[in-house]
Formats: sequence, C-alpha cells, structure tokens
Amino acid sequence: MISSGITRVVVGITDPDPKVSGSGIARLREAGVSVEDGVLADEVASQLKAYIHHRTTNRPFVVLKMASTLDGRTAAPDGTSMWITGETARRRVQQLRAESDAVLVGANTVRIDDPQLTVRDVEGDSPRRIVLGEVAKSARVNPCTQWRGALVDLLDELGNQDVLQLLVEGGPTVAAAFHRENLINKYVFHLAPALTGGNDSLPIFESSGISTMSQLWRGKIVASQQLGDDIEIILEPNSTQQETQK
Repeated sequence: MISSGITRVVVGITDPDPKVSGSGIARLREAGVSVEDGVLADEVASQLKAYIHHRTTNRPFVVLKMASTLDGRTAAPDGTSMWITGETARRRVQQLRAESDAVLVGANTVRIDDPQLTVRDVEGDSPRRIVLGEVAKSARVNPCTQWRGALVDLLDELGNQDVLQLLVEGGPTVAAAFHRENLINKYVFHLAPALTGGNDSLPIFESSGISTMSQLWRGKIVASQQLGDDIEIILEPNSTQQETQK
C-alpha cells in the first residue's frame, strides 16, 4: 500500500489481534500516509463481533439459537419439536449456520431428530459439527466431533483451532448448561404464534433456574425482526454478565 502511492487511509477499528496491535497503522503513518482511525467504529465493531471476541479471548463467539412457542416451550411432552416455527425462520437458521464455523447440539437431539446440521437453501459452507456426548455411527450428523468434557475446555480447544463463531442449536439441557456458565455471547430466539397450553412440555432452559427475583438474569435486546409468522429477538448479555464471561 505504501509503495502504491496512496496518501490517505480510513480505518474503522484497530485490529485487536495482539500479534498485530496497530503495527500496520503505525507503519503507514511513519511512511507519511494520513490515517484516520475510528471511522464508523461502532458499525464496524458490530460486524466483527466474532473476530474481535476470538482475538481478545481466544475463544469462539457463542450464539445460542432457540425456537419456542409464546408460552416458552421448545418441544411437546413426547420430545417432538418439528416444526415450531415456519419456513422463513428455518431458512434464517440456515443463514446462522453459514455464518458460523461450527455448530453444536447434544446427543439427545441427535437421537430424537437425527439432524444433518448442514447448510441448505442458502449460500455458504456447512460448519463443523460437534455433539456433546456419543452418537451412533449411522447418525446423519456424522462426521462430527464427539465431546465429553467441560464446556470451557471445549471453547478453549475450538479457539485454538481458529473457530471464530460457534452456533449452539441444542435442546433445553444444552442451552441451560451454556447459559448457567455465562458462556453465551448472543441469544437468538425464534418465537412462534403458538401455545402448548400446559407446563408438561419442554422449556427453553431445563434447569433449576433462580430462586428469587434478585437473581434475575437481564440482557439487552439489540435487534428484532418478523420472520414470516414468527418473530426473531436477539438478546445480548449486559455489562454485568459480560464481566463474568472473562
């Protein structure tokens, strides 16, 4: 760039990678190139959340996707969950997979739904597939990584393998495990205009939860959109929860 004769460069954000740490900008300025840093910084940082998170924590940016009825149920008492949401919402899930380097579910989801977890009907490569637990050789999710161990150890290993974004599509047990350990960076909820009408269906999180309102987890809604008849709500942890993730 210096040898090309460019005299002015506009930069959104400084690369947070400690291996770089703004050295490129410094070299440009030393060569007499005018560098304007911080242009549309918030917009650029928003688009690069997964990269920034990985470079500053060496862990993937974790996105949890859950589909539920309006009364907060993800499956019927018999375990069936196909389909709570409509085609538009399911196509959006394909986009989330295409945006991710890896996708994760629990072994129970594999046994019940036998998903492929590949990208279909949208452009993009299929992510690496990870299952918490063991699955049969005949499962359609194969070839996959089968993990039995701590979630933080899994994230550390994936970070070392340059996985920038992990999409968690597991059921309520897996979702609760990631949520309980404050490992989720973005929650994507797809809400269908439907009701189960009872308390015997599976909830979004299958765990004991809080015991008093002072323990209530609060995040911030950063986006929402209509997906056919369904609604997508994107929630991120607030600053208090983000501090516990470090």
